[in-house]
Amino acid sequence: MAYDEQLAERIRELVATERGIVEKKMFGGLAFLLNGNMSVAASGQGGLLVRVDPDESDALTEKAGVRVMEMRGREMPGWLRVDADAVRTKRELSTWVGRGVAFARSLPPKR
Repeated sequence: MAYDEQLAERIRELVATERGIVEKKMFGGLAFLLNGNMSVAASGQGGLLVRVDPDESDALTEKAGVRVMEMRGREMPGWLRVDADAVRTKRELSTWVGRGVAFARSLPPKR
């Protein structure tokens, strides 16, 4: 499954004023990196992939349509999958994009 181009465009609009944002195809989707750190992506599996503080992962999964990403059968705290239905409105999407960007901004830049 290819990533949702419309979702990617909606994300692009929300991060347009952020300095240091670069788009990169990864995880089968389109990721938005801030200073080299992934913040959010239009996932190739549908919906969003959002990078968050790993200590907040469990609490955030209590929201409808949110789960910890699994890679090779292992949960990856700090990486959340957010269903497309949970980001239908601009406000919903903005909340998740803002969370991902804020966390990426807290990380040291990658070279």
